Amino acid sequence: MKKALICGVSGQDGSYLAQLLLNKGYEVWGTSRDAQVANFGNLTSLGIKHRVTLLSMAPNDFRSVLTALSHSEADEIYYLAGQSSVGLSFDQPAETLESITLGALNMLEAIRFMKKPIKFYHASSSECFGDHRQIATEETPFRPCSPYGVAKSSAHWLVVNYRLAYGLFACNGILFNHESPLRPERFVTQKIISAACRIAQGSLEKLTLGRLDIVRDWGFAPEYVEAMWRMMQQEVADDYIIATGEANSLQDFVAEAFSVVGLDWRDCVNSDPALFRPTDLARSQGCADKALHQLGWQATFKMREIVRNMISFYQ
Repeated sequence: MKKALICGVSGQDGSYLAQLLLNKGYEVWGTSRDAQVANFGNLTSLGIKHRVTLLSMAPNDFRSVLTALSHSEADEIYYLAGQSSVGLSFDQPAETLESITLGALNMLEAIRFMKKPIKFYHASSSECFGDHRQIATEETPFRPCSPYGVAKSSAHWLVVNYRLAYGLFACNGILFNHESPLRPERFVTQKIISAACRIAQGSLEKLTLGRLDIVRDWGFAPEYVEAMWRMMQQEVADDYIIATGEANSLQDFVAEAFSVVGLDWRDCVNSDPALFRPTDLARSQGCADKALHQLGWQATFKMREIVRNMISFYQ
């Protein structure tokens, strides 16, 4: 039986990944900064919390990381921890850089220290590319536009360096936006879905958003964690873009959500310039051909199917 350690198991991706690995026969361990008080509601909603061994781990503390790796004796480590909000990173840039970059460095150093054939997955991000305005491939240069993107870029290159310099099996999944019913409401997609459902049920509120013209490549989180696992089954570690290849504006997402519940979004939504970010990507779209050819992975859920899936959770 393989053992997997998921750092950040309580989040959307961590919970779906735990479910996937359990279904594949893995023994699954998961970390949170304080496992005694953390909210593992996602694991509970998936009915798997009792099947995951939970550990406390502070990614910015090397001894804490080394202890977690020693206790779990994991064959595969999935590093999904760290600050996860682009918007929040503008308010907390130092914490964002520390939790993402230093956390990844400590994980890599601990694996190198242990001298065991441990495979390491790092959750890189489409935010590394910045406002490139073209369909991104693995060869597209990084030009991050947010503290979050800067942190993810730094961690990404640490992974590449440890793979080349020390021979570790370390790979980056460059994931574009991916959603599910487990998304917390601080993310704009879930904010839209929950507001549309409340208004459809009689709420008199208006939904206030920032820019509606931004364009994103939205995928489905349960499919994306399958890609993570496939990366870790390769003989040679590499980096892969995971995306649908389809781009839609936030206005398209809003219109679809309100249409599904029988409403015209223009009657229910305002755009407020006060909510615009200091720098925001106008367009983000990825090409996952490498993942298709080398991993046999391809997205099947696109934006409109994802919206319907998220709304069905409320009905």
